[in-house]
Amino acid sequence: MRIHVNLASRPYEDQRRFWVRWGVPMFLLALVTVWLLFKMTDGLIEARKDHAIMNGIQQKIAERDRERSQAEALLNLTQNRSTRDKSQNLNDLFERKAFSWTKVFEDLEKVMPAQLHVVSIRPEMNPESGLELTLVVAGESRDRAEELVRRMESSQHFSQTHIKEETAETGHTSTDQVKFDISAVYIPETTVHSAPATSAAAAASVGGAL
Repeated sequence: MRIHVNLASRPYEDQRRFWVRWGVPMFLLALVTVWLLFKMTDGLIEARKDHAIMNGIQQKIAERDRERSQAEALLNLTQNRSTRDKSQNLNDLFERKAFSWTKVFEDLEKVMPAQLHVVSIRPEMNPESGLELTLVVAGESRDRAEELVRRMESSQHFSQTHIKEETAETGHTSTDQVKFDISAVYIPETTVHSAPATSAAAAASVGGAL
């Protein structure tokens, strides 16, 4: 019995045909790999920059919080309470000057539904929300009052609008069947435009008093 043994360690390969077939795909694969490495490196660099920016912003916020806490502690001292109260009174005065009855009625007229009218308006300064209005309106049904609330919420001059109380009208000859107490925060345009000047004036007054 004869046994044929192939002593060649490598079979013959047509290198030219191999590079023609696989050269372009391998080159494109290498380009894609280099591009991915570049994007990954660029992403890491940008992430470090963003992290540094965020750290800077957080440090500034912490610094502002410390300054505010120190200022509040200073104003809360017994000898400075009169200055603090004076500053609050100045802020209230600025807000009251910014309030315009004519502008309020003009803004309400734009959102007031038919068969509903204003009976009274009571403005009040709220330290948290700002200039708060309590409207007393009268009409034939609750649907009109709810429509007024929706329109006021859609307006840029009113927010946090809701019905506080409903009172049925009996024994009257008018067509008003029910009254509603509606609460809303009023945002006049003059307040928005004059806010920077108001803050600067209040700060100057406090600084001068100190």
